[in-house]
Amino acid sequence: MTLFRVAVVCGGAIALLFAVYATFQLGANQQSEATVDTSHVSALRKGDMKKLIFASQPQNVVTLPFLDENQSIKFFTDYNGKYLLVNFWATWCAPCRKEMPSLNKLQTKFGGDNFKVITIATGHNPIPAIKNFFKKEDITELPILLDPKQDLVKKMSIFGLPSTIILDPNGREIARLRGDAEWADENAFVIIKALIATEHN
Repeated sequence: MTLFRVAVVCGGAIALLFAVYATFQLGANQQSEATVDTSHVSALRKGDMKKLIFASQPQNVVTLPFLDENQSIKFFTDYNGKYLLVNFWATWCAPCRKEMPSLNKLQTKFGGDNFKVITIATGHNPIPAIKNFFKKEDITELPILLDPKQDLVKKMSIFGLPSTIILDPNGREIARLRGDAEWADENAFVIIKALIATEHN
């Protein structure tokens, strides 16, 4: 067991990483890059969503790549233009496996032009094991994405799994939740609805 995996299992303090962020791959004008006030969204948190901590200001995130199941390189900027809920997990992590069906339901309900859920398996997670788990739990709406060397989670100061971050349409981190949560209930739905509405107000 690696030192990082021990840290993941044991958990640790959450720290938001301030890093230099490259120019967004999708062109965005000054208005779309302006900071959107999400304080009213934070005030809606109930149940498991109380663990969702909103940043006082959107934070730039690292530009490190991750992989899809075909070993093609992906970046967070590939998803610019919509709110992106990014869940870091592992096949050996019981709380991760527990919450995955609810993330699948969240994507089913809200996934589209304005919102998307992606799940990134970090560390040693054989693709056949992921596919078997997805098939068993009927996970049909989530992509298989990989951070095999754990570079991404280390740079993002994620020390516990599962962990979830929310990026705004300009690819900046606006919120983070440590641990598992129920993403397929009204408490989570209210948060996502409010975020999407904020973008279009």
